[in-house]
Amino acid sequence: MAAAAAALAVLASACAAPADGDGAPNDGAPAPAAAPPTAELTEQDVNAWLDGVVPGALDVSGIPGAVVSVVHDGEILTVRGYGYADTGADGGGPVPVDPEETLFRVASVSKLVTATAVMGLVQEGALDLDTDVNEYLDFTLPTRFDEPVTLRHLLTHTPGFEERIKGMFLSGQDSPDLRSYLVEDPPEQVYPPGTVPAYSNYGNALAGYIVERTAGEPFEEYVAETVFEPLGMDSSTFAQPLPEGFRDRLASGYTDDTGPAGEFETVPDAPAGALTTSAPDMARFMLAHLGDLEGLGLDGDTLDLMHSPALGEDSLGTLAAGPRMALGFYREDRNGRPALGHGGDSMYFHSHLQIHPEDGTGVFVSFNGGGYPDGQGYYLREEITGGFMDRYLPREEGPAAGTDTAAEHAAMADGSYIGTRAVQSNFLSVLDLVGGLEVRDRGDGTILVTPGTASGHPQVYEEVEPWLWREVGGHRTLSMRAEDGRVEALGTDPASAFLRAGPGHVAAPAVLAFSLAVLLVAVLSWPVGAVVRRSLSLPARDRAGRTARVLTRAGTASALAAAVGWVLVLSFLMGMNEVPAAVLLGLHGLQLLGALGVVPAAWSLAGDVRRRAGWKRYAAGALVLAALAGTAWFALSFGLLSFDPTY
Repeated sequence: MAAAAAALAVLASACAAPADGDGAPNDGAPAPAAAPPTAELTEQDVNAWLDGVVPGALDVSGIPGAVVSVVHDGEILTVRGYGYADTGADGGGPVPVDPEETLFRVASVSKLVTATAVMGLVQEGALDLDTDVNEYLDFTLPTRFDEPVTLRHLLTHTPGFEERIKGMFLSGQDSPDLRSYLVEDPPEQVYPPGTVPAYSNYGNALAGYIVERTAGEPFEEYVAETVFEPLGMDSSTFAQPLPEGFRDRLASGYTDDTGPAGEFETVPDAPAGALTTSAPDMARFMLAHLGDLEGLGLDGDTLDLMHSPALGEDSLGTLAAGPRMALGFYREDRNGRPALGHGGDSMYFHSHLQIHPEDGTGVFVSFNGGGYPDGQGYYLREEITGGFMDRYLPREEGPAAGTDTAAEHAAMADGSYIGTRAVQSNFLSVLDLVGGLEVRDRGDGTILVTPGTASGHPQVYEEVEPWLWREVGGHRTLSMRAEDGRVEALGTDPASAFLRAGPGHVAAPAVLAFSLAVLLVAVLSWPVGAVVRRSLSLPARDRAGRTARVLTRAGTASALAAAVGWVLVLSFLMGMNEVPAAVLLGLHGLQLLGALGVVPAAWSLAGDVRRRAGWKRYAAGALVLAALAGTAWFALSFGLLSFDPTY
């Protein structure tokens, strides 16, 4: 459950930032030039570097505590703890982080364990990566497209499912039932499988359920037996609630260090984000994937398969030139060196694991708070993993050679784009309007991307190979896929992409602003007009057309009330509060009344024209009609009339 601070905020902004991880591979980029290391990778130097970076960063950002573990050359190089597992804000004294004993929730880093379990069964021949997953399920997966969904798709975030927010994190719940989560309210499939990266917790949970079905035992028990126990990861579990012996060791989770701890976050799609673990255990997991620790059960060929790009140009087209998924792992190459990893964010915990197979090195970091302003936990983990590579694995990338196609492709890319990690079937599709990217052709063969593909700041990219672009002065890359003479998709992250926004998406903010402004002025004019008529003893309008005018006013009031209601609902969801279905259905009803107001508004305008009421009446009636039509169009376009209480 990767979410920057709250799941709704992810939908609004994570489209412009990786769902998890750096996601800046350089597949196909010019060969990098070697550069001497800036520091020797030793326990003493790593400890000194971490001690100089992490404590100050925690203080400045308001993150209570952190753990870091580093492995190198087959050994655990260091495990460090900083700050507080419990700040004492809820009573009692503060409790420091114990790097060996304190447990952290690692959210979507859990997906690496799930993928490892899948690949163990693939190696045994019990599962096949390219078989229709319905062969392994006891229910039929609801899909829209003819192409079957496979395990390869599930492990690469390409099954084509939209996002779901409701119930992402539960508080005070009993152990959740994985099958019920998958069957009762599945997200809609909105993209053909294998063609569009779109981050999917549901897809990863489905992979975990397939492990459960194939193994014949609960997922958390199978993983404990086949991954945790053989690797000596005795401080790791997917169980919810936590077993005895784990609860008292778990770090409390915080929004920041100024407030009380949050409740235990129960994750209903457990394989996608329920792992509780320690820094030493994550070090053992990294060593196993680097091939240095026996017990994982995956042979060299399976590890190579798992760590290699899992989809090619036959599926992704020219998006395959840029950021791609391995099987479960993000390709996070930097400095011209291969890197594999995954990040994870819940409401309170923010983590990242990254391994460097060619260098036999890995680093894991986790925080028990998001910090202030929102999202600092995400950015700080990126700074630590990126800073680690720049300090100890600093090979420089070669200068961009440039391409003959840069100017042409920059012009083809100019436009607005919306993220694929989004909701399309209900009212939350409105967040498409705030989570997109703008690409502008700078006229010199480079493009300006706003607000940036991960940093949140505008970034300039130059084409280093046809359809592959690299950040000027940076490490990130993006790829493009074109159709009919213009770029239709941007590959900005291994597990997510951006698709060109249609004319309706581009025009929607202006249409909505105009419509609401007109309706608001109309509502305010009612009492003002009545006061003016009384004070000047002006005659009231005749009764002809009164019914149409009354119904138009009802529609106008309903449309405005619905707009206010949707804003309140979105604000409520920002705090990860669930909205009752009755409230959502009530808002859908108000929106419908507003849309139906188009009929009496047209009737009223026609009556005014027929009665020759004058151009002022015509103009006012036409504006109200246009505004009601505008809100109705917006509601139809963005799911506000879907009468679907799921989200």
